[in-house]
Amino acid sequence: MAATAEGLMRTLARHIHDERVLEAVRAVPRDAFVPLGVRADAWENVPLPIGSDQTISQPLVVARMLELLALSGGERVLDVGTGSGYHAALLARLSAHVWSIEVHRELSERAADVLREVGVDNVTLVVGDGSAGWPEAAPYGAVNVGAAAEGDVPPALLAQLAPGGRLVAPVERGDQHLVFARRTNGDVQTTRIERVRFVPLT
Repeated sequence: MAATAEGLMRTLARHIHDERVLEAVRAVPRDAFVPLGVRADAWENVPLPIGSDQTISQPLVVARMLELLALSGGERVLDVGTGSGYHAALLARLSAHVWSIEVHRELSERAADVLREVGVDNVTLVVGDGSAGWPEAAPYGAVNVGAAAEGDVPPALLAQLAPGGRLVAPVERGDQHLVFARRTNGDVQTTRIERVRFVPLT
């Protein structure tokens, strides 16, 4: 039997305590963001292929990243690695506006179609090098990175954080870990969180 949205929400509620994050996951139809061939698995707590050697991330990991960002609703957010557009759609429910950058044009164009279909209108999609961020709209109150950087968070992304801004990103250092960063008093402090598995940041 295929997993249901209700079953996924029960799983997430055991680990995620931010009610706004849980409500966003409940409201955004993950099945709309995956190819037809894997749509029956859309509500499983697993990553799924979306084409161009990319994946839509495991829902629990996505929700955990959103919880770490602790969005209040008024932030300008940079989303690095649009992929399917699912993470951008969730960020859009939790913030004022999202700029989402993707190196694969075909993925960005497909994400634009799905975001329009599900009624998300506060996301600006950009095709480009995510490791460089999007300085045209900086600074950002939050930066979400959906692909693993080698060695450390790209300096350009940290530079685009506003005072008090938060960043969450997977980093590859022999193994992958989420890294949380916050800009305070002009300095950026980083903390290593739990292990994860993401596609490489290209």
